[in-house]
Amino acid sequence: MAVLAPERVEPAPAPRRRLRAPGRRRDVVPPLPADRRTSWIISAVLGVLALVIRLWGISYPKGLLFDEAYYPPQAEELLTWGHEYNRGYSFIVHPPLGKWFIALGELVFGRDSFGWRFPSAVAGAIAVVLLFRLTRRLTGSTLIGLFAGVLLLVDGFQFTLSRIGLLDIFLQVLVLAAVSCLVADRDLVRARIRASDQVGAFGFRLGPRGWRIAAGVLFGCAAAVKWSGIWFLAFFAVLSVFWDRAAWREAGVPRPTRTAARRGLPGALWALAVVPVLAYLASFTGWFLGETSQGKAWAQQNPDTAYPWVPDALRSLWHQHAEWLRFHNGLSSPHPWESGPWSWLVNGRPILLWNPQGITDSDGEQVIRYILMVGTPTLWLAFAPALLWLVWRIGARRDPAALVAAVGIAAGWLTWFMNTDRTMFIFYMAPALPFFIVAVALVLQDVVGRSDASWLRRRIGLGAACLYVAVVAATFIFFWPVLTGEPLSNAEWSQRMWFPSWF
Repeated sequence: MAVLAPERVEPAPAPRRRLRAPGRRRDVVPPLPADRRTSWIISAVLGVLALVIRLWGISYPKGLLFDEAYYPPQAEELLTWGHEYNRGYSFIVHPPLGKWFIALGELVFGRDSFGWRFPSAVAGAIAVVLLFRLTRRLTGSTLIGLFAGVLLLVDGFQFTLSRIGLLDIFLQVLVLAAVSCLVADRDLVRARIRASDQVGAFGFRLGPRGWRIAAGVLFGCAAAVKWSGIWFLAFFAVLSVFWDRAAWREAGVPRPTRTAARRGLPGALWALAVVPVLAYLASFTGWFLGETSQGKAWAQQNPDTAYPWVPDALRSLWHQHAEWLRFHNGLSSPHPWESGPWSWLVNGRPILLWNPQGITDSDGEQVIRYILMVGTPTLWLAFAPALLWLVWRIGARRDPAALVAAVGIAAGWLTWFMNTDRTMFIFYMAPALPFFIVAVALVLQDVVGRSDASWLRRRIGLGAACLYVAVVAATFIFFWPVLTGEPLSNAEWSQRMWFPSWF
């Protein structure tokens, strides 16, 4: 009798399991706190308070201060013609977007000191809110984020920069916004990879990443205010790619570098290379449309140049950028308030914006009205130690928050050491300032202590951190008269001139 063999059944494929990274990792991104509603209330309070104190008496003085001699008049030209007018006696040296912001203030409030300074105050207040939220995300602590936001709110340098019609405050807020978007993209991508059970050996498609595209737009806008924004784009674009690699490595992908290149690099090239260029060129729309834009006719006047097949407008714009680059690299004219980047950390040479002479009170005594762009000393003197602490946190803990602050400092401060012969001013420090404050906030985080520390240790640490922030705020209040031009006697003014280089 024949025995029938059982029918062969193909075994069901085993479910794909999520790969796990071997070993214990230290560079863990902390989760966001659960107090979302409270954080938005704090954001609103910080923003309103920052805006109010920056707008208080912002119209004084009525005249142009320092480089306001250039930007508000150029903003008026943008309102009149849509571009900066082609004149033979002046030379435009920065892209137009920052001047468009100033122009909006002039359009709404008039072409006076309040009109051209109002956008700066708004930008300064937004920067305070952004720094609070960025630090909160980086540290996983609303308290540490609040420390950072308050420290920026009461910094004299950022305060005065928010009350004058210069470009650097717009660069600061756009860089902060772009970095915040990239950090949000990092957290979202990591969360998606962690939640997936289909990681496999080669990862999976992540699809469009809106936060990263938004960061590309904002980085392009930052460069359209001042070219120094390009450094932040370059440095943080590289960091973003490494974040992708870390996310795949954490998921246990065998070849995280190859996976990051395959799954993330094409999108990164689009979002952080092509999109910023498009955003930057979009800021020149008025220049392209204008017939008398400065430098627009160069290609027609010089037809025998390289690449004649390139449209005249693009060749003219390229030539104008080459002229700007030559100007900035060769800028070495001595200035009484110039300073080098090595002195910025300690307020070595702040900028005197306003000091009218010959003012007396009713008794005939001299009255001093002084507006000095100076950082709050008790904050700025902490930058150098905080920078050393930052290096330690990166080396000993591989702390992601410290790495973000270090990259921002490298892009906004260390890059200025490449051409120390150039004439420089302390307000070039503006986009790097928030990252120095993040470094200080990380020190305060360690002062407060870990959540699992003893009750007494936490209370002592919290008291010490709050005391420091209160001292910085009190110092800001003490320096208020020389930040706003309030009338002072000679003795009162002398009390606030802590170093000879400040006058």
